[in-house]
Amino acid sequence: MDFRWDLVWSSMPLLLEGTRLTVQLTAIAVFFGVIIGTVAGMARLSRGPQRYIAAVYIDFIRGTPLLVQTFIVFYGLPGLIGQPIPAYWAAVLALSINSGAYVAEIVRSGIQSIDKGQGEAAVSLGMTGAQTMRHIILPQAFRRIIPPLGNEFIALLKDSSLVSVIALEELVRKGQIIIGRTFRPFEVWLAVALIYLAMTFAVSRLVSIAEKRMKTDA
Repeated sequence: MDFRWDLVWSSMPLLLEGTRLTVQLTAIAVFFGVIIGTVAGMARLSRGPQRYIAAVYIDFIRGTPLLVQTFIVFYGLPGLIGQPIPAYWAAVLALSINSGAYVAEIVRSGIQSIDKGQGEAAVSLGMTGAQTMRHIILPQAFRRIIPPLGNEFIALLKDSSLVSVIALEELVRKGQIIIGRTFRPFEVWLAVALIYLAMTFAVSRLVSIAEKRMKTDA
């Protein structure tokens, strides 16, 4: 069987449409994931009852497949609220909730890596616990968690391929559509793989650059 480069090039516009949606979904999910994860990570470190809620959330999400979580949101949740959820927003919700659990552990580790003496010193200077966390602890913690956050972005970028099962036309779904038209799976899946490789490499480089700049500024 001859490798058809012409098929790869002719399919590229459609694949790039899927790539755009994949990047968009991942960026939105990581954005909300960082917000959810920061709250959950701080709750996990608290001494109140919220730490148990955060622990259940984190353990449930980390202990179940993203595919099942997507099915729960897209197929199960509409039965509870009485109306369907568009595939796009179901994907955003599932990916954000999934990302939040992993970011929570990253944030928790980042906060715990900061010397406790800094917090004690801030409190002795009259700062409240919230002020200490906001102005002293979190800024330093976020500097340290940039590499693992970059890894989470890359992991979610690849895992977002699972939302193709709810017919959302991201990169993998576009590949399936092209294969259905051309019956050339090897060329199409190879092109999809190379696009994912290019995206993950680009993100890795950006994270490395950001990490070096923050070390220089520190």
